[in-house]
Amino acid sequence: MLKETPNDILDIDEKLKKSPFNEKRIPSNERISMIQNNVKRAKRRSKKSFLTAAGVGLVCFIILLTLSYLNEMPGGFADQRMSQAIGLEGSNKIPLGRTPEEAIQKLRNYTSMQIIHKEPVDGGTLLFIKRAYQKDGTDLEIDYLRKTWLGWKWTWGGMFGFGGNIEGVRSVLSYMFMPKLSGINTPFPVIYGDVLDPTVNRIIIIENGANPMIYSANLAKSQTGHTIWFAYLPTSLTVPYEIRALNVIGDIVVSKTITEPNDSGLIQLPIK
Repeated sequence: MLKETPNDILDIDEKLKKSPFNEKRIPSNERISMIQNNVKRAKRRSKKSFLTAAGVGLVCFIILLTLSYLNEMPGGFADQRMSQAIGLEGSNKIPLGRTPEEAIQKLRNYTSMQIIHKEPVDGGTLLFIKRAYQKDGTDLEIDYLRKTWLGWKWTWGGMFGFGGNIEGVRSVLSYMFMPKLSGINTPFPVIYGDVLDPTVNRIIIIENGANPMIYSANLAKSQTGHTIWFAYLPTSLTVPYEIRALNVIGDIVVSKTITEPNDSGLIQLPIK
């Protein structure tokens, strides 16, 4: 470390004598007041800019909120797109519900229904519904309900109903292909149905072609004992394709080749 010497101290004293303290360097009261006013103006400009930005943000939020409401309200933009997609003139007014079940009841005016299965999907849920108990037949409905900030809203779905067994045959599966609706965001296409034979343990969809693809179906059992099946399919799937039901050891219980794009029906076997 360098230490100051007596000569260094003397040099400093000499410099101070040659350059004494200059009082003119102290800002005047007028100058101080000017500086303070400049600072206040800068603060006011900053506050004004903040309030302007906050106001613009609030206006944008209100506009987005209004557009969202106009989109989701019954008869709004979403319902108009839905009506156009299915070729309806005018616009449906699809009601909103606090729950998926309430939304369906409002839409269908059901006095009673049985939820067989509820399947969570991106943006909402799939409901599988039986409208009534049929001793000699089967019916099943599939509906996609979307979660919005206003509540639950039906978006797309369909249903089938078939009579009882024909004499001499037994029904193993029911099925229906539910297509994707152009321009509407849904989890479709889906093929689904009832499992009517207890020996069925697995169901697969086999896409024909040079490189056949296999899609495994989900099986779901309700508390009342009904078993349903459903499989998500790619939009590129084309007919023909095969539905194949397997038992617990992998043997084929029944199979059917589908040749119609939006087919539905019963897959049956002769009673031996």
